Amino acid sequence: MPTYEYQCERCEGVQELLQPITAKPKKRLRCDACGKITPCRRLIGTGGGVLFRGSGFYETDYRSDSYKRDAKRDAEASKPKEKRDK
Repeated sequence: MPTYEYQCERCEGVQELLQPITAKPKKRLRCDACGKITPCRRLIGTGGGVLFRGSGFYETDYRSDSYKRDAKRDAEASKPKEKRDK
């Protein structure tokens, strides 16, 4: 779930709020800085980084076809001759 930043229009305090991506921006929030329910505006953030968790995510997963073809050719060339002939 993305984190959005909202700025209080009264005291200009900024707070973060977790919201579903489908949720509409809030128009009023209780400000953490002044403690009052005031109008607020959602700030445009830089976004978050992508985190790949779990097994199976490697930088070599999405290599180009030419790289894969050359790697296969190099692997075949490095095998002993009698194994290549079988």
